[in-house]
Amino acid sequence: MNILVLMGSPHPKGNTAFLADAFTEGAKSAGHNVTRLGVGSMKINGCIGCEYCHGKGAGQCIQKDDMQTVYQEMAKADMIVFASPIYYWSFSGQMSSLITRFYSQSNESLAVKKFAMLLSSGSPGVYEPTTSQYKSVIGYIGAKDCGIVTAYGDQNKTQAKADEAYNIGKNA
Repeated sequence: MNILVLMGSPHPKGNTAFLADAFTEGAKSAGHNVTRLGVGSMKINGCIGCEYCHGKGAGQCIQKDDMQTVYQEMAKADMIVFASPIYYWSFSGQMSSLITRFYSQSNESLAVKKFAMLLSSGSPGVYEPTTSQYKSVIGYIGAKDCGIVTAYGDQNKTQAKADEAYNIGKNA
């Protein structure tokens, strides 16, 4: 299986990367191919609602930015993992912009049938808006939720959270 991990944090050694590393290790141990994109450091604009993609563009977004790289990798993916810090009850800004750009893709053009989500924050009780959005997006796509890992405060970078992420990757 081809798995695409979308890293919403610009910090390559941060808490989100720690969870993504554990997930990746688990997925690779099960024989899956894993590609990681650091979207937290990419130039990705949000959807502008122009409808070009659903008309003249035939599924192609009119905006030409780093999302083109993400679209290429999405086309190969059987599973996508959103890995993001939580900033003020939501995905990072870069991840939020990326998710709005899913709009250009039809459910028929996506081979993605599985999703997972890895979230880190400094505080408890900040995940519900993000998990709700995630569940709505994958429900609309008709994909399977393979699991959500959340870590906050002292839970960040612990073996227990690494094990949770590893097991989702291994069982994907």
